[in-house]
Amino acid sequence: MQQLGNQLILLAAGGSIGTILRFFVYQLADKFLNKHLPWGTLLVNLAGSLAIGFLWGFLDRSAVTPAIRLFLFIGILGSFTTFSTFAFDSFYLMHQGEFKLLIFNLLLNNVLGILFCGGAYYLVKFLI
Repeated sequence: MQQLGNQLILLAAGGSIGTILRFFVYQLADKFLNKHLPWGTLLVNLAGSLAIGFLWGFLDRSAVTPAIRLFLFIGILGSFTTFSTFAFDSFYLMHQGEFKLLIFNLLLNNVLGILFCGGAYYLVKFLI
């Protein structure tokens, strides 16, 4: 039972960090980018994909505890990236009849997200 309690504390701490980071990215996107595309969601999903690929590649060769992986991957990055917001933003574009922006948004988030994750993973494997 104590292990579950420790895991929940790690998730809550990581989740708080990820949520705050996501908030700042959204604030910056709203301030500096146009309002036509949901840039905040795209940026957090791409940054999260890049970060998870980099960390996965880096931690794959190290003896990092499962608790640290839980804190980083599910806690911080799980709350930093946001599939539910991505789904909402995509549905909103569809609902507004913005089908070109919808397709653009879907492709950017999915294709670039996978490329960022895989690219970061292999970059770390190449460099280390």
